[in-house]
Amino acid sequence: MHASSIHLVNALAASDETRDSRSDGAPIASPLDAQSRRRGRRIAISSHPLGMTFSMAFSSHLPTLALVSLGAGEAMVGVQSALGGASLLRLPTLRAVAHVSKRSILIGGQIGALLGVLPLLFFPLLAEWGAQGGAAVESVLASLVVLTCFLAIGDTVWFPLLRSYVEPERIGRFFGTLRTGWHLALIVYFLAARAWLDARPDDYAPLFGLAWLCGLLRVAFIARLPERSERTGERIRIREAFELLRTNRPLRRYLLGVTLSGAVRTSVLPFVLVMMRREIGFEDGQILYTTVALFAGGFVSLYLWGRVVDRVGPAPVFLVSTLGRSLLILALVGMNEPGTGTLIALVGFFFVYSVLLSGFGVADTHVLFGLTPPEAPTRTLVIAAVVATLFASLAPLVTGIVLENLLAAAPMRLVVYHGFFALAALIQLLSFLPLRDFRRAGNER
Repeated sequence: MHASSIHLVNALAASDETRDSRSDGAPIASPLDAQSRRRGRRIAISSHPLGMTFSMAFSSHLPTLALVSLGAGEAMVGVQSALGGASLLRLPTLRAVAHVSKRSILIGGQIGALLGVLPLLFFPLLAEWGAQGGAAVESVLASLVVLTCFLAIGDTVWFPLLRSYVEPERIGRFFGTLRTGWHLALIVYFLAARAWLDARPDDYAPLFGLAWLCGLLRVAFIARLPERSERTGERIRIREAFELLRTNRPLRRYLLGVTLSGAVRTSVLPFVLVMMRREIGFEDGQILYTTVALFAGGFVSLYLWGRVVDRVGPAPVFLVSTLGRSLLILALVGMNEPGTGTLIALVGFFFVYSVLLSGFGVADTHVLFGLTPPEAPTRTLVIAAVVATLFASLAPLVTGIVLENLLAAAPMRLVVYHGFFALAALIQLLSFLPLRDFRRAGNER
């Protein structure tokens, strides 16, 4: 890492107490006091399981299976996985931060997302309409688009809010604790979902309804979040955020690494599920074991990863995570036939993948917060999220289109999936190269 950023984490801790204005001369609010920071951490940790149950139930494996049950092809699944491209909406939302409280933006995004997915609460009617030739798949995708857009608007300010609560030397432990809670909630939710779908195949409405209630309850929590205001009255220009990419080489390296890794994740995970369902022949209830395993891996490892990252720094964790996930993805080439052994192997894949991905995620956040000024974090955090999410979201869209065309002409469809997984494993391995120099603060490059 550059000398200017090696000691950045420690310097930022001091700057919280000493700066009176930003480098551009605009006035800034005082840091939150210790009691407000503790209250913010407590509310964030207690509310996040509700928010993540809502967002993951409507944006991850469950809607993928719902779309497949309606007859969606690989290209449509790719479109669903590519909806993260709505992160572009964070750029116009960035302008509002100078004039509107971050808490209000977060609440507005949550309420808009709740309204957007109301049609999915009536999934049996959508399925009946689709069976009669109606545009059920397109309607579900439209609801998911609205959801994703409003979640992107709200998420514009989520990390900036958290940035004002966390102490620089405890970033890893805070995010390990924060993410452990919502992983536990999702384990419970998806175990219940698996049991429900075993008894009532393709009956997704109650599952979506429960997640919707969780999202509604979250509003009551986040309305009480403290915030360090960035309402300076000065216009925040989008080009100022993009200027960071030109002037900040460590930020560029960070974004290249996490974007490559994110592209592999968003491409591989949904199409493992499609392969299991269509090519190997597993049922939805069996497939949801893999979803539970995904969250179980995070639950058992996140807190420990937080302590490890704070102790040894991000680079060693990046190495272990990228190398391990590359080998795991390559192992998917050996998945060929249905059976208990294959199901156990795939559940194990998702569990170990999640353990390694959790370490990467904590190290990722540790680096990002170290590159972010505490008095005005939104520019850096927003541009990082937009760049990483946008390019990672394009990957499953391209993957879905390519796979659908290759599968249409392939006499052995599993061979197409195996070739895709081999290529993804190579890209996953290469993603470590831009991240290799992000070491513990105080270490030389």
